[in-house]
Amino acid sequence: MKRHITITAAALGLAIAAASAAHADTVLRASHQFPGGQGDVRDEMVQMMARHVEEADVGLTIEVYPGQSLFKAREQWGALTRGRLDITSLPLDYASGRHPEFSATLMPGLVRNHEHAQRLNDSEYMEMIKAVILDGGARVLSDAWLSGGFASSERCILSPDTVEGQNFRAAGPAFEQMLEAAGASIASMPSSEIYTAMQTGVLDAANTSSMSFVSFRLYEQVDCLTEPGDFALWFMYEPILISEQVWQGLTEEQQAALTEAGQEAEAFFAAEAANIDRQMVEVYEENGVEVVRMSEDDYNAWLDIARETSYKNFAENVPNGQAIIDAALAVE
Repeated sequence: MKRHITITAAALGLAIAAASAAHADTVLRASHQFPGGQGDVRDEMVQMMARHVEEADVGLTIEVYPGQSLFKAREQWGALTRGRLDITSLPLDYASGRHPEFSATLMPGLVRNHEHAQRLNDSEYMEMIKAVILDGGARVLSDAWLSGGFASSERCILSPDTVEGQNFRAAGPAFEQMLEAAGASIASMPSSEIYTAMQTGVLDAANTSSMSFVSFRLYEQVDCLTEPGDFALWFMYEPILISEQVWQGLTEEQQAALTEAGQEAEAFFAAEAANIDRQMVEVYEENGVEVVRMSEDDYNAWLDIARETSYKNFAENVPNGQAIIDAALAVE
């Protein structure tokens, strides 16, 4: 005896919807402040991760929102840790107001060069920083340390006396304390706002990463650039982070794909790091900006001030501060 099964249009629609939902991708939103599609290595790292997870075919899609198009630079940490944002590429010191330990990732002279930065990634120092990140509600997918320098529309920045009287953007509390002690006036802002501040006369000088010096076209506003050279005071940790809340909601396959994507992006950045400094020098020289380097004496004079200001304040006022500094200094 044959049985006839009647399927209503409504039931069929529900079945199709259920099948579609089963195959729908989990969409993660990635936000950062840097220009998109213009060669900024931080944007390229995030875009690379998006391509990797798409190719992994684990039901995961990353939508990238560059140039503060989703969240402003200073809003990203809070949005990430509350689960309102999924992924970000973030100068970690931007969140030092919430977690003062993060100031140790932008401490004058703590990182000497790109090779030293790579060694720090696998050190007790970084374990301590990543523990704070995780406790705060985020997880590191890729490590990245960007070197940087100084630029001014007034005079070249070399020895400490050259900043006296200049209105200066420093990238975080540690540099602000050191520069203020040397006689600079301080204005705090993300790197994405430096250009306008210089254009309108709010700033005379700034320090930021080599990549930001190029991406934000600061060569149009300055007369002299101090490149990192052999004595780089300025290194900043700018990892790619994922919300821990979001991470825990992913499948094991999706987590594995993101981990692999992060490792790929990190390796790409490590290969490009030194080239970024060279690119910056070339671009600034091509645009008629004088390029100088600090001498060892200049560098040591700055470190003397930093030890009496930034290092001392961090050790005295930040939980576990002295131990964090000691762990970093222990890495040769």
